Amino acid sequence: MAEHGHPGGPAGGHPGGSHPGGHPHGSAGSGDATGGYPAPRLIAWEVTRKCGLSCRHCRAAANKGPYPGELSTEKCFQVIDEIAELGKPIVILTGGDPMLRENIYEIARYGTEKGLKMVMSPCGTLLNEENAQKLKDAGIERISISIDGANAETHDDFRRVPGAFDEAIKGIENAKKAGLEFQINTTVTKVNLAELPDILKLAIDLGAAAFHPFLLVPTGRGKELAAQELSPEQYEETLNWVYDQREIVPLHFKPTCAPHYYRILRQRAHAEGKKVTPEEFGMDARAKGCLGGQGFCFISYKGEVQICGFLDVKCGDLNEQSFGEVWNESKVFKQMRDLDNYHGRCGYCEYRRFCGGCRARAFELTGDYLAEEPYCVYEPKAKAK
Repeated sequence: MAEHGHPGGPAGGHPGGSHPGGHPHGSAGSGDATGGYPAPRLIAWEVTRKCGLSCRHCRAAANKGPYPGELSTEKCFQVIDEIAELGKPIVILTGGDPMLRENIYEIARYGTEKGLKMVMSPCGTLLNEENAQKLKDAGIERISISIDGANAETHDDFRRVPGAFDEAIKGIENAKKAGLEFQINTTVTKVNLAELPDILKLAIDLGAAAFHPFLLVPTGRGKELAAQELSPEQYEETLNWVYDQREIVPLHFKPTCAPHYYRILRQRAHAEGKKVTPEEFGMDARAKGCLGGQGFCFISYKGEVQICGFLDVKCGDLNEQSFGEVWNESKVFKQMRDLDNYHGRCGYCEYRRFCGGCRARAFELTGDYLAEEPYCVYEPKAKAK
């Protein structure tokens, strides 16, 4: 299943461009939404929930289906038109496995023709030489493939399908033959934490453009892994390790669904006498931890809109509203944008405009999507309001 549901990621992989601004595919489009909030930078779109895998972490608990209510081709084109009216964001076609949608190439090509940056988060198991070239021809600029272990034993156990590791590697090789840029995503748990350095090395050896470890958000089947979620102290240690690699590795390396990394980045930079500028830190200097409802949103296979694939709170329905209406008028989106009114430490932390805490993790653990990030150890310098 894509990582965002994420290339950016989470059901199968979130290719996210660098998920841009903090997600899988790089810097995203800009512009202002007509009459409202600045345009989205990144959209993860679950074009289907069908999937041939049965991943332990899947936020959608996806399987082979069927899933009634999938948006028609014509409706998909209409949604793309509505998105393009607001700006030129990165659009992650995810799932399930988007390769299981028969008209996926037409959808990708239509988005490309509308000037959107189209990327995809396939599982990799269906990526042969022919359809890798078709994705390239349709304008897909990057794909993300999830690798959750440094070897077949760990990865196949996580994906719960024997041979999934070898098939993902073959898919990557087919993408390379087609000249299709790719990134590696990894969902991090206590089980594979020690393998992170080896997975990073694998991503480098394969020629990935980026490596994006996703910090587990226990939703969907991922709730079964709650006991395997890193402790707050392990999160802090892991995110500091990521920072230590940034000047060493030859690819873009950043964590996803770990917004407090951008607090750590600034703390470490300050201690080293560095300024957090694009010249020094690249796209990470302008990235924000949680972009849900601010620069990012998720569209389900049925057309329901959420701030992200992990926060199962409906913010709008594209069968009843235009994308622009949801983006500009959703009550939940407006709450996400009002950072000063987050609850607990996140509402007064001096790093709230860079981090924001994981809203989905807060919701799963407290029932309040505005609650403080429950896996952050930092105590703000400011006093509670």
